[in-house]
Amino acid sequence: MNPTVSSRPGYDQALLDRLWNYANVLRDNGISGLEFIEQLSSLIVLKRAHEQRQRPLNGQDVLGFDAWEQLTWTKRDRLIPAYQQILDLLAVRPGTLGLLFRRAQNRIPDPALLHRLIVDVVDRYQWSSVDIGAAFEALLARMSTDAKTGAGQYFTPRPLIEAIVQCMQPGIDDTVTDPACGTGGFLIKAFDYLVDHFPSDVTAAQRKRLDQGAFFGTELVDATARLATTNLVLHGVTRADETNPCITVGDSLARPPVRRATLVLTNPPFGRSSTSEKIYREDFWTLTTSRQLNFLQHIHSLLETDGRAAVVVPDSVLFEGGPGELVRRRLLSACDVHTLLRLPTGIFYAGGLKASVLFFDKPEPRPDGSPSTTRLWVYDLRSPHTPTAKPMTQASPDYSDFVFAYRPGRPRSERVETPRFRSFTVQDLFARHAVNLDLQVAEPPPGPFALEEPEVDLHRMAQEITAELGAALAEFASLAEALRPYGVHTDGPDREAER
Repeated sequence: MNPTVSSRPGYDQALLDRLWNYANVLRDNGISGLEFIEQLSSLIVLKRAHEQRQRPLNGQDVLGFDAWEQLTWTKRDRLIPAYQQILDLLAVRPGTLGLLFRRAQNRIPDPALLHRLIVDVVDRYQWSSVDIGAAFEALLARMSTDAKTGAGQYFTPRPLIEAIVQCMQPGIDDTVTDPACGTGGFLIKAFDYLVDHFPSDVTAAQRKRLDQGAFFGTELVDATARLATTNLVLHGVTRADETNPCITVGDSLARPPVRRATLVLTNPPFGRSSTSEKIYREDFWTLTTSRQLNFLQHIHSLLETDGRAAVVVPDSVLFEGGPGELVRRRLLSACDVHTLLRLPTGIFYAGGLKASVLFFDKPEPRPDGSPSTTRLWVYDLRSPHTPTAKPMTQASPDYSDFVFAYRPGRPRSERVETPRFRSFTVQDLFARHAVNLDLQVAEPPPGPFALEEPEVDLHRMAQEITAELGAALAEFASLAEALRPYGVHTDGPDREAER
């Protein structure tokens, strides 16, 4: 029987509908869905702290004062300054509590609307008893489809995350990280998987390690880091009063990692740096302005020896020349790049985005210097003409056949080739032009084993040319910047403002 992607208990649909309806009320008053979720997350943390404080047994004073009682008793005309004062007070607290309110601002300027959110929505529920984690995730999923908010760029579809996590099988001794964690989906699903498969013979030392930093991530944007931290708290991954936060706010690429992990799960941002500057790091293989190529290099450094990773990448990573070719060569040599999942289009916030998932391990270097990769298995979930036993829509693809073909926890020698799942030796990959890994395996090959397409794919050729021209232009821009005399600018006021 095929394994299915695990799912946890569902959320309260009535609760979700109530939250979504109020999001629509605020949207009609000029407050975006993302701003609503920010306010909701802060208020839920305050209400849960009140509930923990009021428990008749084992009560806990998380905040040091009852902020929720202050809010509910404050007169409406004083509500906004009182709420902002609480946010400012908590923002300077150490640990996770400070991160939950880092640079938090009230985004609801109408005290009547804020009062209604506090009294009629949040105060109606006991947030310590409902499955708010699942409801919060469902609310984020709905919000990610709203193109106006741009929230989708921080949200990886949860069915895809669940499939990846089931393939990677986080274990009791793993240290799990996401260097571009967004709203925390990978960390939460890895935690849920571990809870569902928790062994009975866990030692006290293992439990302590799980409670003190077995899951950690980095997020660049303050508001998103707050959402991720709230999400982790609501799912039980961490506590609001934890001394060491799970999430670090900052740029993962700015410096080499100070802490490594055995398991990296991530969907890093796509595109090029907002500036033309390349990132120089001694642990990187090459200089480039491509964020996805820099994240691949960073993940290699982030992994401990014998660690493993699953990374969502745009298809350009598979075929672009210049630094892209060098990174692919070095990755195939330094790591065992064993699986590539070609994703269908239409599952991300940018509808036409073509992306894939790279799975690789980081073993000890081979004594003879030969590549760590021996064989790459490519599963094509994109090509529409390949027969499949199950119907599939782009918006909701079925990953269970891929999970079955992946054979989690089993030797890869047990894998079986199908029209959708084929393998290629590393020698064949290195022989391809520019080490092109954009392999459409679901297309009927002209012979028993052929890597090159029988006909010229004009669309793919255009993609390759565009990617290589973009990389070349970025290189020329950086070179011109480096050669320009100090203080002399010839590219106009816009460039001067950028500098």
